[in-house]
Amino acid sequence: MIKLLDVKSVAPHHLDLSFSDHTRGVFDGADYLASRQGPLLEALRDPAYFARCFVDAGALCWPNGLELSAARLHELVDAAATTA
Repeated sequence: MIKLLDVKSVAPHHLDLSFSDHTRGVFDGADYLASRQGPLLEALRDPAYFARCFVDAGALCWPNGLELSAARLHELVDAAATTA
């Protein structure tokens, strides 16, 4: 099982992610948010709030309780690397 180990905000709505399998990549939160709706996602549209993310139990989390799984983030980072 892949876990998220570290996260750093590198630009508005962009996060540098490090995973337990030694994969590293940038998650484009702007693209992710553009295609999704929901009350927990609204706060993340503010770049300052988006940057308040942290890692908890291997998942990407925000103070409002939203969590994104490491497995899904790993897929998104891999997909971005293959289309770049």
